[in-house]
Amino acid sequence: MISASIGSNIDRETHVRICLDALAGTFASLAVSRVFESEPVGFEDGRNFFNLVVAFESDWSVGELQAWCKRLEFANGRRKESPKFSPRTLDIDLLTVGDLIGEHDGVALPRGEILHHAFVLKPLAELLPEARHPRDGRTYGELWASFDAPDQRLWPVGFSWQAQAVR
Repeated sequence: MISASIGSNIDRETHVRICLDALAGTFASLAVSRVFESEPVGFEDGRNFFNLVVAFESDWSVGELQAWCKRLEFANGRRKESPKFSPRTLDIDLLTVGDLIGEHDGVALPRGEILHHAFVLKPLAELLPEARHPRDGRTYGELWASFDAPDQRLWPVGFSWQAQAVR
């Protein structure tokens, strides 16, 4: 099972839908969390994000998965030269690839943001509450239950994709 986070703070609804369509058309067994709106963390621009997590099956290598994600980001207006904390049309980050730990094809797994950002952990815990963090060993549900970051506000938003409400 592969998990990935998706974020957007430019034309959020459009870019999240495009991303979900691409994922569903490429990978098997796509599961989608609820969509959350969150305040930007570390950004000068105050535009809120839409964030969610997806899980899917694939036999692709980490490098192939990462390259696919980057191609989709760039196809949707993301620029390689953009500053790190700048607005973005689409941001896709691999969170976990099975139980892999460490750097694989230049990607650190599991992604560190899982343990530090509510906008990653909350949707991951809702989508895969019984799955275990490969390094920490606790379930995502347990990690969320013990998460303490009151300054990281997020809230679910009504969102539909392919004529269905997302969770």
